Amino acid sequence: MRETVDKPPVPSELKFLYYNRLGAPVLRLMTSRWVSKLAGRYLDGRLSRGKIKKYIKKHGIDMSQFIDEKYKSFNAFFTRRIKPELRPFDTEPTALVSPCDAKLSAYEITRDGVFNIKGFDYTVESLLRNAELAEKFIGGLCLVFRLTVTDYHRYFFFDGGVADGNTFIKGRLHTVQPAALEKRRVFTENCREYTVLETDNFGTAVQVEVGAMMVGRIVNDVKSGRFERGDEKGRFEFGGSTVVLLLQKDKAALDPEFFANTALDRETVVKCGERIGKVKD
Repeated sequence: MRETVDKPPVPSELKFLYYNRLGAPVLRLMTSRWVSKLAGRYLDGRLSRGKIKKYIKKHGIDMSQFIDEKYKSFNAFFTRRIKPELRPFDTEPTALVSPCDAKLSAYEITRDGVFNIKGFDYTVESLLRNAELAEKFIGGLCLVFRLTVTDYHRYFFFDGGVADGNTFIKGRLHTVQPAALEKRRVFTENCREYTVLETDNFGTAVQVEVGAMMVGRIVNDVKSGRFERGDEKGRFEFGGSTVVLLLQKDKAALDPEFFANTALDRETVVKCGERIGKVKD
């Protein structure tokens, strides 16, 4: 059985922002894109390097796992590259693998195109703002990979295939911590960027990168064209973030433990390249 993460206690600052009426004006300010952009500019600069050692110590990061290099800024450190041998991708064509290091929750999409997260009903159409594309995922799967600030913040293609450009949707930048997910429809309020993937083994899929509070940028290096399983797709700069993967009906069979853990309000820890399911028979 894989490691699971229970719902964390609500930090005092999030209680104020999301549970207290007095925090509403501050929340509107903090979730504005310009605030995160301003923070991102600082974290891109040389002055931010002073935060690196303190961050490593605070979070107990084992730097021996990462490629040795000099970081010109905190964001350069935050998006550091792990040694490839520590994240091998399952190359079996029928294996469904994780596109990133994260805490995974799994949801079934109903015949009405609805999936429920933390008490909120979402629709695929509201996530993508594309009714025709959303129709392709009726009855399929919605996999939510939540990255925390200590996770590896690069994400990858889960299968080989062809990408058909990226679509950016403007929005706010709420935190993706469970406390916020229980109070707001974060995944349809936040800035996000998605890519339609025509995969070799899992049909049409959509990978959505969702920005979060104080994330400087969603950086997708691959815009379109052919890609292979395990190729790097992009990265999140500072902050917790989320990757949402939409899979069509009857294309993939997810390992049952993910649904069982999600039903118990537990997230399951996964690593990029790790097998999490298979092609559905």
